Order: sequence, then C-alpha cells, then structure tokens
Amino acid sequence: MSVHRKPAPEGAESTLSRLRPPYASVLDLIGQTPVVELTKFDTGQCRLFVKLESQNPGGSIKDRIALSMIAAAEKDGRLKRGGTIVEATAGNTGLGLAQVGIPKGYRIILVVPDKMSREKIQHLRALGAEVRMTRSDVGKGHPEYYQDMAEKIAAELPGAFYANQFANPANPLAHETTTGPEILAQLDGHVDAVVVGVGSGGTLTGLGRYFAKASPKTEMVLADPVGSVLAPLIKTGKMVEAGSWTVEGIGEDFVPPNADLSLVKKAYSIPDKQSMLAVRDLLSKEGILAGSSSGTLLSAALRYCREQTSAKRVVTFVCDSGNKYLSKVFDDIWLAEQGLDEHEQHGDLRDLVMRSHRTGDTVWVGPEESLLNAYGRMRRSDVSQLPVLDDGKLVGIVDESDILAKVDGPYDGRWDRFNAPVRTAMTSTLHTLQASQTLDALLPVFDRNEVAIVFDGEEFIGLITRIDLINHLRRRAK
Repeated sequence: MSVHRKPAPEGAESTLSRLRPPYASVLDLIGQTPVVELTKFDTGQCRLFVKLESQNPGGSIKDRIALSMIAAAEKDGRLKRGGTIVEATAGNTGLGLAQVGIPKGYRIILVVPDKMSREKIQHLRALGAEVRMTRSDVGKGHPEYYQDMAEKIAAELPGAFYANQFANPANPLAHETTTGPEILAQLDGHVDAVVVGVGSGGTLTGLGRYFAKASPKTEMVLADPVGSVLAPLIKTGKMVEAGSWTVEGIGEDFVPPNADLSLVKKAYSIPDKQSMLAVRDLLSKEGILAGSSSGTLLSAALRYCREQTSAKRVVTFVCDSGNKYLSKVFDDIWLAEQGLDEHEQHGDLRDLVMRSHRTGDTVWVGPEESLLNAYGRMRRSDVSQLPVLDDGKLVGIVDESDILAKVDGPYDGRWDRFNAPVRTAMTSTLHTLQASQTLDALLPVFDRNEVAIVFDGEEFIGLITRIDLINHLRRRAK
C-alpha cells in the first residue's frame, strides 16, 4: 500500500534544516553563528554580510574568548577547581566569563567602567558575578583605571586567575580557530574584506592571522570610534591623545598587546552620532537588534563598500544584542541628552526640553489620580517631578517633596494618604517661561528651587530641570 504524504509547507525544509538534536549544555551553543546579507542599505557595488554574534548564549562575540581563556587556564593549571576569575571588562567579556565560569563553580569578580549600560550590569549580577564599578574618565596608570584595578584585585586574592583579555593569547586563538573558519565556510571561500573593531584586539588579530594563511586576498578593515587612538595611529603612525566616546566595547586609549595593528589595511574613525543612527537603521531596515559597537562597524563597512570600484564581498559583525542598550541607544531621551539625535536646534529654551509634550514624550499625571500612581510614574521614568494635566491643560506640578509631605505621618492611615488624589498635594501656583526666552531666564527659577515650566504662547511645551541645563552646557562645551 502506498503512503501519500502532504507536501511540506513552503519554507519548511529550510526551517527544518536548521534544527539539531538537543545539546548537552548551553555552552555547546557558543560559535557557529549565522550570517545574514544586508540588502536594505546602499552598499555600492559590494555585497555586505553580518555575522550575528548576538546569537551566542551570552549575547555577544565575547562568549568565544571566555570559553577559550577558561579552557586554557584550566589546562595549564592557572585556574583550579573552586577558583576565582578576575577581569576588567566593558561588560560582554564579563558576561561570557560568567556564562562559562559560574556553572563550572568559579567565583567571578568583574571591574566595569561606569559608562556601561544598566542592562549589562543587571545581566552580570543576575548571573551571579560580583561587579565592581570604577571610573571611565581615567586612563592607564590611574589607580581607578579598570584594567589596573582588576590586576590589583587579582594580585591580592590568593589563587585568583586574572583573565586579562587584552594580553591573553587564548583570546585571538579563539577567533583564529573558530570565527575565521566559520566565515570562510559560510561565504564559500570568497571574502574580500572583514570589518572589525578593537576592544582587546583579539578579533582583529585572530581573524587577521587566519585569513593571512587561508585567504591572503582578504583585507582587515578597522572601525574605530572618534576619540580612540587606534585609527589615527594606523593612518599617521603617531600616537594622539585619547578623547572620549560613547560607544561601548571598542576603541582604546592605548594599543592592547593582543592587537596586531600591522594586519589592518584600512581604518575609519566613526563619530558616536553616526554609530547610533546606523544601529537604529539596522533595526528599522533589516530587523536586526544590535549593540552600539555594531553601529560603528556597520558605518565603517558601508563607507568601505561605497569606496570600492569593483564588486566585493564584505563581512562585519553584530557584536552583541541591542537588548543590552535599550536604555541608551534605543532611548530617544538618552540620545537627546547626549547630543546624539538629529533634532533641530532653535537657540532658545526649546533646546533644553528633553520630554516635549508636543511629541507625546512628557510623563505626566492627572489631578484625580492617586499619589501612589504619581510616585510609581516618577520611579519608572526616573524623574523627580511631574506636570499635572487636566484635559490637556497644565493645572499644577507635583514633585517628590510634595508627595513626602502628604504621606508622612503615623502608620495608621498611611495607605489612605498614598491613595489621596494628586490635586491635594500638587503646587498650583505656577511661574512659567516662554519657549523663545534664553538660558538666562532659567537661573532665577532654579534659585527659587523650582522647575522651569515652558510654554509656547498658551501651549504647554514641557519642563526643564537643573540636570537638563547641566546636560545642555556639557554638550555645548565639547
């Protein structure tokens, strides 16, 4: 008797081909990440591909080196059972070390610069790592520089293993033996250029060594944030003074021992603003949620592609997932505070309103809502005061001190006081400013310990706080 099977649904065969039997451990998922061609960008005569390192279990390319460094330290006896791993990290190497090391029973101590995203820190602590925050505005040689601090902690802790991704040979080896061969196989042996960033230098050096042997025609291209010393050093042969940059995980104020810059054929310095816009474009055009450094790599890759006069196949990376940067790169308010957005500047108070009521960004409360609602909204939005709007009209301001004054008192009845309407605590006598006024108008307001309430004619625009003014002055100082 013959058996008639229904034809498989369209696309089912390709979907099933990606399925594998169950893995023994999540660590077996490190590497073998997919490659996707970008088709929604202007790439000139080139084809541009991205390798999705965000698909590693820890969410970044650093899972590869964490696995490699821990295995090497175990093999040569530097890391013993129940030992401690110490590392200086921008977040992702720490996540990789915790992802690999904690299930193996190791204690993880990570020293992290204070500019790292909140999501990374929360992820590290949730994994069980101990996070020591330090300054991001100091350089090598300063006692609070993150690498020097990590080295000191490791030296003072008996039996500790300092992973030191910046000089550990197991770092580039991971890319030489896994990432490079994967790329060449996935692109059928035809790769003309690979665009990388340098944090520790492992990706550049490992891939550079691999392609020099396996595909000598493949060029290594450096994507570097403006402010980093690496691209200027490659271009001019001179070490410049390091600046500052917002992109996380790449760019350096020194040349890491693991970074073999002689492998680089072309280098690009990419401004923070361009990186942020590029990574947001990557999400809106291609549906790929990537981190800030991926925006730097994408910007450099696009520039490289558009400069070519013949067809080439170019590869770069989604180094980590954008879900680690939702409170930064993908937050319009944060971008505006950093001066990285594209908003029109007017030269008046409108430039300082971070949460405009016109665009629906204002966080507000109604007069009949409870004080508990107002408190919750302040906490969730990280603000200290809220405009009180009734049918779109500003009727008052309520801040933390107003709520505290209302709810403080005996334990009995406290819940009822929290549930009292906002109108019973708000300030309804309001001093307002016009949007067309200049910064000079703010200081008298702040001297009265008030928040600036800005109108355009009779239309409420938003609030300006001391922090908004400080942010504005900082941006203008650059």
